[in-house]
Amino acid sequence: MKYIQFDTESKYIKDFISLSKKLYKKDNTENPKEIRQILTNKHPLNNYFKLAKFLIYDNEKTVARFVITTYQNDDIAYIGFFESIDNEEVAAYLFKIAREYAKNNNYKKIVGPVDASFWIKYRLKINMFDKIPYTAEPYNKEYYYKMFLNNNYKVIEHYTSNIYQNVQQEFEHEKFETRYNNFIKNGYKIESPNMDEFDSIIRQMYYLLTDLYSDFPIYKNLSEDDFVSTFSSYKMIINPQMVKFAYYEDKMVGFFIGIPNYNNRVYHLNLINILKILKTRKKPKEYVMLYIGADKEHKGLGSSLTYSIINELRGKELPCIGALARDGKVTQDYVKELIKDRYEYVLMEDDLSD
Repeated sequence: MKYIQFDTESKYIKDFISLSKKLYKKDNTENPKEIRQILTNKHPLNNYFKLAKFLIYDNEKTVARFVITTYQNDDIAYIGFFESIDNEEVAAYLFKIAREYAKNNNYKKIVGPVDASFWIKYRLKINMFDKIPYTAEPYNKEYYYKMFLNNNYKVIEHYTSNIYQNVQQEFEHEKFETRYNNFIKNGYKIESPNMDEFDSIIRQMYYLLTDLYSDFPIYKNLSEDDFVSTFSSYKMIINPQMVKFAYYEDKMVGFFIGIPNYNNRVYHLNLINILKILKTRKKPKEYVMLYIGADKEHKGLGSSLTYSIINELRGKELPCIGALARDGKVTQDYVKELIKDRYEYVLMEDDLSD
């Protein structure tokens, strides 16, 4: 076995991308175009971080890969883009290389999986591998969790995605309804976006979302323009009625962003998948609730935004997934009487002082 640390050489980039294609079939959630952009320093967020890229070969065959991401003025290294065949010897070799690199460069910890940035992908899926991944789900092979645990990593954060049953026409939530009505009576507006103004709305959302998410592990701030560039692609896949923004005195104070569940088609754009995406956007069978947040000065607004979405779902009688809530956040148990099951995810750490 040997490893190669590479830069932008085309052979190694090809081997890097090809490995995930070999490991995954219908459940492949990697976007080859985006990965290539990141590896060749052409992604909009590349200027925020530095990448050390590694491939592992056994008899000239690609058996594993990973990237160590580092940030200026941060003593933590981040391991991501992790893929490996199901072999503990290969995994041990990979984690040994990662540890040596981080120690030699004076980093105190390795945290992961983090694919370069909070804004790209992070977290490790640890249960319910029998389902096709939903849109925006952090997805990986089932045996990766054991690999991390066997190589000195410990869980530092836990997240869940709630699987909600269909919202029936007769469903009522008195508490949320009362809050919603009180906010409306007190001059708040909760409304879906005008898509012609979407980029402008995203700029307003920037200040609120960055404030609300700034205490999350691994969070790194973006400039307003880079934030808009990152989120503008959502314009093509959202249904406006499942996106809500809350305003008070003409200032955005809350948001709720849901998208149809396209599964992994959005990562593999070809003519057939584009047609399927357009069909799904027009007539979704399920929604994924990606982001919810409200200004801390407006207590109870999050549940009011949720009620506005419940009303939309009630009219459609569709199920949804409440995606990636961090343990301890109140949103994790919103409308718990409709929760059928929960996906689980973790963020892990290797303390290099051990």
